[in-house]
Amino acid sequence: MDSLADGNHTAVTEFILLGLTEDPTLQVVLFMVILCIYLVTISGNLSTIILIRISSQLHHPMYFFLSHLALADIGLSSSVTPNMLVNFLVKKNTISYLGCGIQFGSAAFFGPIECCLLAAMAYDRFVAICNPLLYSTKMSTQVCDQLLSVSYLGGFLNVSSFTISFLSLFFCGPNRINHFFCDFAPLVKLSCSDVSIPAVVLSYSAGSILMVTVFVIATSYIYILITILKMHSTEGRHKAFSTCTSHLIAVTLYYGTVTFIYVMPKSSYSTDQNKVVSVFYMVVIPMLNPLIYSLRNNEIKAALRRQLGRKIFS
Repeated sequence: MDSLADGNHTAVTEFILLGLTEDPTLQVVLFMVILCIYLVTISGNLSTIILIRISSQLHHPMYFFLSHLALADIGLSSSVTPNMLVNFLVKKNTISYLGCGIQFGSAAFFGPIECCLLAAMAYDRFVAICNPLLYSTKMSTQVCDQLLSVSYLGGFLNVSSFTISFLSLFFCGPNRINHFFCDFAPLVKLSCSDVSIPAVVLSYSAGSILMVTVFVIATSYIYILITILKMHSTEGRHKAFSTCTSHLIAVTLYYGTVTFIYVMPKSSYSTDQNKVVSVFYMVVIPMLNPLIYSLRNNEIKAALRRQLGRKIFS
């Protein structure tokens, strides 16, 4: 801590992350588990990106968005996981003020991008099922680029508001964060300054992105459901619904955990529960997404077999 001119107050220049647990045995177990999850996350999402790039049969809007979703998963997981692994190996894990801001900002950037990409993928399924004859027009390369730009713009706007909120907080007392990363809620508890305006700015930014993307996803699937119910062929219904299954699973997992962390009243659950759900949201889900799409998608499995076949016989 550095002394300031305003009396006896000191400015916090680093924070101590308390992590998930202080039990040495459990720390070893969690280190091995989370390390394996992180390695699978990186390899699985990188494989998804490479496969979509090199397989011409996967050059469709849905897979275009999926490749960027995989990139966002890597970014979201990498914003917290490496530091969390270090926390298991050291007695006192400290993170600088700047490092805390970078970690906080990275999560605030990639999280909204995932929301927007999931919404774009829902719109893609809506057009494919409800307006198949206009699909090539409504989901042209230009439209996909625009939707992608909006996704990254949403992440940039959100991280900008989060950065402003973070810089407006002044820390002059305790610097122990009861979490495994620099989340806004525990930082607010440590702040010596007025947090009302930063909290409103942050809530408005994140809440706006959540509401808009949820509205797009819900509206898309309402129309999809109506269209499927109007189909006379059972086979047609099954085929149409099967194209949405992977996306529905990914949306349910992602928004379910986000709702628990950021929407539900904090008094309804403990800090330890918040940590567990945050691990699922920021560490486990980025690993599950490529598995969900690869295991349930015949086109991806066919492309993977084709690429493996070329390597074997080349």
